[in-house]
Amino acid sequence: MDVKITAIRKVRYDDLIKIYENPIGLACDIEEGDEFISHGGKRPEGLCESAWESMRYFVEELANGGGDFYDGWMKDPHSAMISCNDGFRPVSFYIETVRREREK
Repeated sequence: MDVKITAIRKVRYDDLIKIYENPIGLACDIEEGDEFISHGGKRPEGLCESAWESMRYFVEELANGGGDFYDGWMKDPHSAMISCNDGFRPVSFYIETVRREREK
């Protein structure tokens, strides 16, 4: 089953960046509203490795028909809200099965 991954919110903590981060070029090019499709639980092209590692379990479970994480955590049991693990500019991703979206 295909799983859609949508970047819902991106936050940037400039105060933490100033105190703790070494200057780097491009840290994250994902923007709110960006969408990715995972085919068969595989990492979509263009989705950064770090974000993928944060959500991989959930995407793979949804792709294989699973869901209902943490006994009712999400209103739609065939979805999840996951953040990447960048503490300076975290992105929140909404993950949902494509089939369920079409049924709505």
